[in-house]
Amino acid sequence: MPRSMNSAGNSKESSLKMPTLIDLRRRIRSVKNSQQVTQAMKTVSTAKFRKAQRSLSGSRPFWHTFPALMERLAFWGTSGGHPLLERRLEKKVEIIVVSADKGLAGAFNSNLLARAESFVNEKTGTGEVRLVLIGKKSAQFFKNKDYQKDMVFSDKMDKISRAEVRRLSQFLMKEFAFQRIDGVYAVYNEFKSILTPVINTVRILPIEPEPGNGDAARWVPGWEPEPGRIESFILPLFVESQIHHFLHESQAAEQAARMMAMDNATKNAQELIDDMILLLNKIRQAGITRELVEIMSAVEALRKSA
Repeated sequence: MPRSMNSAGNSKESSLKMPTLIDLRRRIRSVKNSQQVTQAMKTVSTAKFRKAQRSLSGSRPFWHTFPALMERLAFWGTSGGHPLLERRLEKKVEIIVVSADKGLAGAFNSNLLARAESFVNEKTGTGEVRLVLIGKKSAQFFKNKDYQKDMVFSDKMDKISRAEVRRLSQFLMKEFAFQRIDGVYAVYNEFKSILTPVINTVRILPIEPEPGNGDAARWVPGWEPEPGRIESFILPLFVESQIHHFLHESQAAEQAARMMAMDNATKNAQELIDDMILLLNKIRQAGITRELVEIMSAVEALRKSA
């Protein structure tokens, strides 16, 4: 093959591989638009996270102390007392899965749903599993799976009203009291730090009695009014407050995860923009150098011909 044809072919091949200036400018403009979107989403998530964090900081002492109080109450309670304290072989269990409605939050939903599926499979090996799904992602994940769904809250997870939470807690207590289910569990993301949430699997019903040692074993309270009335008031309040706890923890963890994901996306977009600008400058510099060489060659040819 002649040398001129070979060089022409190489030049054509390199021009096809090398992006043009117009293409690079379009790509830079497109990435900048995406960066503005991720920056705006980060700002919104930051505001929502701070609001959820304030709510958590005010309520966490109560939520974290309540389970220990209920364990002590279950230890003090007499056998055959309140039906919500009855422990049975878990042939049928209800599992609450609390996810988010939206994505763009890193591995927030995928890790949670993987843990929930693993826990559901574990319980399926010993009995029947029924589900309460909170959040659009969990509803979509378990939509085509062969489990009974008693309740599904598949939209506006962050706007579930107190009346809906009370209805859910009353349903769970009724099912447990009538022995239609033998245990109630919840799988949710708990906010521990901005970097990563912690996936928790906790049992709501029945309540595990505190071990027979320590302060609970040394004295038994004098009930006023009688134990039955106290249990009938406190136990429903405990179940409802725990569901509120799971929802608030999940919302704070979701906004923190989305805030970090959008922050990383914004930084990655800036790195990509910097790389493309560098390539753009190299292409422009190469074009200028080539034009200068052509001009100098033409001037030299004219000088020799003169």
